[in-house]
Amino acid sequence: MPRALSMQQDQLLQQELLRRNDLCANVFLLLRHTGMRIGEAADLSFDCLHASGTDQWAIHVPLGKLKTERMVPVDSFVCELVQRLRFFRSLDPLPADGRLLARSSTREALIRQLRRYLHSVCAEADIAKRIVPHQLRHTYTSEMLRSGVEFLSIMKLLGHASPEMTMLYLDIALTDLQREFHAARSEPRHLAPQPRAQVVSAHAGLDGVVDSLRATQHLVEMFRRTLPDGAPRRCLDHLSNRLTKILSEVRKLDPPGK
Repeated sequence: MPRALSMQQDQLLQQELLRRNDLCANVFLLLRHTGMRIGEAADLSFDCLHASGTDQWAIHVPLGKLKTERMVPVDSFVCELVQRLRFFRSLDPLPADGRLLARSSTREALIRQLRRYLHSVCAEADIAKRIVPHQLRHTYTSEMLRSGVEFLSIMKLLGHASPEMTMLYLDIALTDLQREFHAARSEPRHLAPQPRAQVVSAHAGLDGVVDSLRATQHLVEMFRRTLPDGAPRRCLDHLSNRLTKILSEVRKLDPPGK
């Protein structure tokens, strides 16, 4: 299963997409900030954006891979992306067909075109490692976990039919946190070079790892309490133990009073 993008990859990719600001760039920014699958984006209707309250909006994601549809809450930035894509659709010579993205031939051809575009963006942004569209979905999920969004809410945002699939995303996020921990351990704070670019988050570095671990630990525990005894609960017990051990080791890197 694909992994989430690293912080650097995510930053480089979004910067290049924002710089280009063409149709395909806006599609991939939409994927990054909604967690949609690429096939779901290809099927979006022209009127996919719906008001869900005063200054509140959501995107209607049509039936997808698991034959489920959902409403994904979005912010003003995503609303602007949809409006931009509507503008590009209005310029397309193909007649209106109710879809947000025009298809000169088949749905599969459109998806192939988008995948090729992503490869060219990565090359231009000097991202050496091959990136596939589904990694944007994992990056969105990791961002939700780090922000403290509840497990069941993430499950609904992603359109998963069962908690087991969402658990796979959680397990991958934990593995990524372990990698961050080992990276921090190999380069202690007092030896870390000063960043050459603007810091992305106020909680970058070791503090960010601790915050992410605590948020994930809370999510795991809250969801564990909702489950009856059985394999899923035992799996969460195992993950919770891993988190506790990792958090304990991370905190040793920054002794109190130092």
